[in-house]
Amino acid sequence: MISLPPLLAALFGNGITLPKLACVAGEPSGDLLAAPVLSALNQIPDMSGLEVYGIGGPRMQAAGMRSDWPMETLSVRGYVEAIKQLPAILKLRKELIQNLLNEGRPDVYLGIDAPDFNLGVELELRKAGIPTLHLVSPSIWAWRAGRIKKISQAVERMLCIFPFETEIYDKAGVASTYVGHPLASEIPLEPNTHQSREKLSRYLNIPEASLDGLVIAVLPGSRGSEIELIAPVFFETMQLLSERLKGQKLNFLIPVATPRLREPLEQLLLKAKNGNPDIQIHLLDGMADEVLEASDAVLIASGTATLQAALWKKPMVISYKVPWLTAQIMKRQGYLPYVGLPNILCGEFVVPELLQNDATSENLASAIQDWLENPSKVAKLKERFALMHESLRRPTGLLVAQAVAQTIAKQRKNKSGR
Repeated sequence: MISLPPLLAALFGNGITLPKLACVAGEPSGDLLAAPVLSALNQIPDMSGLEVYGIGGPRMQAAGMRSDWPMETLSVRGYVEAIKQLPAILKLRKELIQNLLNEGRPDVYLGIDAPDFNLGVELELRKAGIPTLHLVSPSIWAWRAGRIKKISQAVERMLCIFPFETEIYDKAGVASTYVGHPLASEIPLEPNTHQSREKLSRYLNIPEASLDGLVIAVLPGSRGSEIELIAPVFFETMQLLSERLKGQKLNFLIPVATPRLREPLEQLLLKAKNGNPDIQIHLLDGMADEVLEASDAVLIASGTATLQAALWKKPMVISYKVPWLTAQIMKRQGYLPYVGLPNILCGEFVVPELLQNDATSENLASAIQDWLENPSKVAKLKERFALMHESLRRPTGLLVAQAVAQTIAKQRKNKSGR
């Protein structure tokens, strides 16, 4: 049971109504990050009736949040894609701000990632006297460092999930707290590959022996644009690996991030089966953690899932494709030579990144094959990932929940004049 700060306990004990928390997550990774926070808030005494609302996914809703707008509207990546979706995004943000400044006025606003959307909301709310917290720092250390000025105006406290970020905010005069990464606490330090394979065999209704060979996890992304741009190359890579490694039993497992992505993936699967009826490709609804834990190697689109794979101590090949214009804009604003979180956190290329024109089936297949054929290289990588895991392992949900509770206490104290 989490103990409340004395002031907050006194305020609630005096019959003051429970506060409202508004929060917005713009994509599945944000939903994943925020769910443990809401679960921790539910464990704080006298906060079980806390009203939590805004925009969130299924995990946040399962933890008691009411999502008043669809998260899918915000789940876009890249400049070109965002421009296409811009009218819908601006309409949603306007409605959200109007609601939160009037009938839905919260005591605290928690923005979860999605900085291009959330910073604009936070700026308006903070001007109106509503405290704003932001979970997950924008990647100002990688690109668009100029955003620190807007952050200082919009965010009362930045909740950082990587340890090196707080120094950046200290220098900029922005309050910040390192809370660790929730995935590091959820994922065990030691994977149990055999157990996960047994579970997946039951789910797929196939003999356990079917997964005794090599298991390749394939994660093509959680957005429609990602499936459109990178998934076809991933399927070509699977076909090529099957041809190159004919003497070995290969199982390709694809966790489908959201239900709306199943149909386009099924179409790609049908095409692959037509080319090679014997290829073993399985689509699973969700179950990304089980698939990663069961795998020998991972082919993955750049994003939060790469950190999941690293925490499961898996060798991976990171890839990504965006439209040409998006790539040119990002290239001009980038400061780091790598885009994958495992490489960023290690400060070097510990896993290969094959992006844009380099993201060919031949290159990807060769990179995966290199991991499969070099166990000593894999062992060294696992040691690096174990150290990373320890550095990120904090009670993140609890720390963020405490930051929310402390902000509420401060706000209530100011309103009461005590």
